[in-house]
Amino acid sequence: MQITSTAELEDLLGSPMPRAVSKERSTLTQTDRDWLALSPFVLVATSDADGNCDVSPKGDPPGFVHVIDDHTIAVPERPGNRRADSFHNVLSNPHVGLIFLIPGRRETLRINGRVRVFSDAPWFDEMVVEGHRPILALVVDIDTIYFHCQKAFMRSKLWKPETWTPEALPSHAKLIKSVQDTPESVEDLEAYYAEERYSRGLYATP
Repeated sequence: MQITSTAELEDLLGSPMPRAVSKERSTLTQTDRDWLALSPFVLVATSDADGNCDVSPKGDPPGFVHVIDDHTIAVPERPGNRRADSFHNVLSNPHVGLIFLIPGRRETLRINGRVRVFSDAPWFDEMVVEGHRPILALVVDIDTIYFHCQKAFMRSKLWKPETWTPEALPSHAKLIKSVQDTPESVEDLEAYYAEERYSRGLYATP
């Protein structure tokens, strides 16, 4: 049966626990800063003015997200595929949702806020990796911050290596060739996505 109203939803799920309601805050605490300093990975959720959504992963050495002040953080952008979906979205709809992960930890830190795009700022110098400054940065003015519980990670067993089966699917090159009509052969794509070659473009165009 399709749920079509908030009343139906609340009747099914029940009321949230008081602790779940009160956990939201709008200012970074030292605990939040400590989490950000150890996080090497964030998921960035955006949508355009029409509500079309995108989630983009961003990763760098732990602490790559720069804390500007207690209400503002900056997420650096590195060389990629140049689609810039998130950036196109926030220029028409300046809202963002972030989920910060720490490998092995089953909780996540979530930050929601309003976002601006910067091509340069003095604090870009503090986000240099391997001698390269960010191309751009998403500057997030924080609305809400809270820690999300560990149940999803417990159910999925995400951090348990004994459950991992990466070999169950073909290589990335073969996956790409199976869903996309590319002029390159599978062998060409295997060479392109080879870790040694691909890693050369992590911070600069190879």
